[in-house]
Amino acid sequence: MKTFNIRFSLVFLMFFQLGLSAQESNIEKPAIIPQPAEVEWKDDFFTLQERTVVCFNTGAEASAAWLHRLLQNTYTQSYTMKGDNCNGFNLNLNPELEETLGKEGYNLDISSSTVNLEAATEAGLFYAIQTLRQILPAGIENEKVLEEIQLPQVSITDSPRFAWRGTMLDVARSFFGPDYIKKHIDRMAFYKLNKLHLHLTDDQGWRIEIKQKPKLTELGSKGAVKGGRSGFLTQEEYKEIQEYAAARNIVIVPEIDIPGHIYAALMAYPELNCDDLSNIEPKRATPPQLFHGYEVGWSKFCLDKPEIYDFVSTVLGEVAEITTGDYLHIGGDEIEDERYKEFVIKADSIVQGLGKTTIGWEEVTQAAVDTTFISQRWNGKTKSVVKTPVIESICSSFYFDHANVPGQKMTNNWCQERGVSLKDTYTFKVTNPNTIGVEAPVWTEMVLSDEAADDRFWPRSIAMAEVGWTKDENKDYNGFLKRLGAQGLRLDFMDVNYFRSPEVEWNSDPKKGVFSDFMPESKY
Repeated sequence: MKTFNIRFSLVFLMFFQLGLSAQESNIEKPAIIPQPAEVEWKDDFFTLQERTVVCFNTGAEASAAWLHRLLQNTYTQSYTMKGDNCNGFNLNLNPELEETLGKEGYNLDISSSTVNLEAATEAGLFYAIQTLRQILPAGIENEKVLEEIQLPQVSITDSPRFAWRGTMLDVARSFFGPDYIKKHIDRMAFYKLNKLHLHLTDDQGWRIEIKQKPKLTELGSKGAVKGGRSGFLTQEEYKEIQEYAAARNIVIVPEIDIPGHIYAALMAYPELNCDDLSNIEPKRATPPQLFHGYEVGWSKFCLDKPEIYDFVSTVLGEVAEITTGDYLHIGGDEIEDERYKEFVIKADSIVQGLGKTTIGWEEVTQAAVDTTFISQRWNGKTKSVVKTPVIESICSSFYFDHANVPGQKMTNNWCQERGVSLKDTYTFKVTNPNTIGVEAPVWTEMVLSDEAADDRFWPRSIAMAEVGWTKDENKDYNGFLKRLGAQGLRLDFMDVNYFRSPEVEWNSDPKKGVFSDFMPESKY
């Protein structure tokens, strides 16, 4: 009888353990985007307690504040404390980790009793928190989660493939103000994007205040494409946007497009034109008319006038003074002029003299610019005379003003008639050894509302984020589609008006309301 009881106990224990392991192994593995470099999931979990502590070491104070804010949307009562190795959450800033993780990499380890996050910089800790955020329930994005939270145990070691992972918002053709820009920054940060390029000037409008040239906004900001919005950013608004972005490890890159795409400035300061207006060709508008059309590439400075360089120095100098980042973008595309190369070299010199790194569209490398110049490749047709760092924005993969799917209304199609699909973006291959990263522009000739901008950026920017972060050997398109589909509910909670790509099985249905599919039982 005793032997039977022992055998029964052993069998029961074995089945109990098997059942427990099965239960644990059925814990849903979160859909993390971008795909981390190394992930080891374990068959156990961390249960968030009703009270918990966020410990941090010297330098990690801001990271502790981010994590504390995240936990406020759960049932736990959390508090922060300077210290090491607490039961709960531990944030460790260790500069020596830069040798193995780089400036943006991190380690995230979730065990049965602790969640440990470590990195060489606050940027790395911030990205570790974004990964943890994706492991937590989607509901934390806009509501307090009251159900018990169990996090799968995992060890993640992660760092980005490229240092430049950006999006570009054209606020010149149709204006987008601080509120939308901040929302866009929040969404970028969630997917570990770190550069926001603002296209601030074009033929249709001038969108940044220049105090020494007040007519640029008094007159030049009044235009927009048909149906678009006019307006401009004051310098204080621009500084506030930069501060907001910097807290999320995003650098703002301002673009003053010169020497072409410049009609808004030519209208405000007609002396920048040639006397016979030969620099405006074909004449789609003449000063003091505003321009509301879609066409671009038809205006330029009168490059024979030396005084244009005074204007350029004044404008770039003021923009540099209020820009905290290291970069000034000078545009420079779609220009044919015998003095174009001379202009580009002088403009590059002006930017360098201001202590900034110059960026321009790929045509600029037709001139012998400095080798520190960053070329933004958009069509791949330029025969460069100098080797420079390269940002890949090739239009057939990254121009998100193009249709999500063939035939989508109010979209461009000049680069690729069928549009730019999610797969076009995700499967882009980097072949240039000088590439420093990727960036996806949204030009706004036909993007006239916040909802339309969301539709163009998302979810393709999520695919682009993985191109910029994850090495090719860790990428899998079908796997990405599954992980992206699992992000649908979270995007809904984040109030993103994303395009519901038909190849994705989204885990939410925005058409359903509280009474969808409901029928009351009849009592009669």
